[in-house]
Amino acid sequence: MKITASALSLNVADVRASADFVIRHLGFTEEMSADGFVSLSRPDAGFNLIFLRTGLPSLKPAALRDRHAAGLLVAFVVDDIDAEYDRIRAEGVEITTPIETEPWGERYFQVTDPNGVILQLVQWVREPGSPA
Repeated sequence: MKITASALSLNVADVRASADFVIRHLGFTEEMSADGFVSLSRPDAGFNLIFLRTGLPSLKPAALRDRHAAGLLVAFVVDDIDAEYDRIRAEGVEITTPIETEPWGERYFQVTDPNGVILQLVQWVREPGSPA
C-alpha cells in the first residue's frame, strides 16, 4: 500500500465557523467546499482538515451523521511554541489550556474552535523518552 494523501474529517454544526477559525488562526487555506463541507490544507500539515455539517445525508456510515466531533483533539507540532502562544493570544483567541510543559518534554497549549473542537499546538522541548 502507498498512501498518497491523508485527511481528518470532523462533524460540526457550523462548518464555516470552524473553517474560518482554522484559516484565520492556524494559517490553513480552503482547498474545496460545498454545502455542509469544507476541506482545508497547509503544505506543512501532512493532511487535510475537513469539516462536515452534522446530519449531512452523504456522510457514511449513516450512524455517524448526527455525532459531533467530541472527545478528541487535533494536535499540530510547531517549532516555536512560545511565539505561537503569544501570537494566538494577541489575536484575541481564548486559551482553553494555558501553556505548560509535561515531565516527558511536551510543551503545549490548547484553544477551542467555535464548534468545541480542541486544537492543540505542541513543541517537544526534549525528545520523548530522554531523561528530564
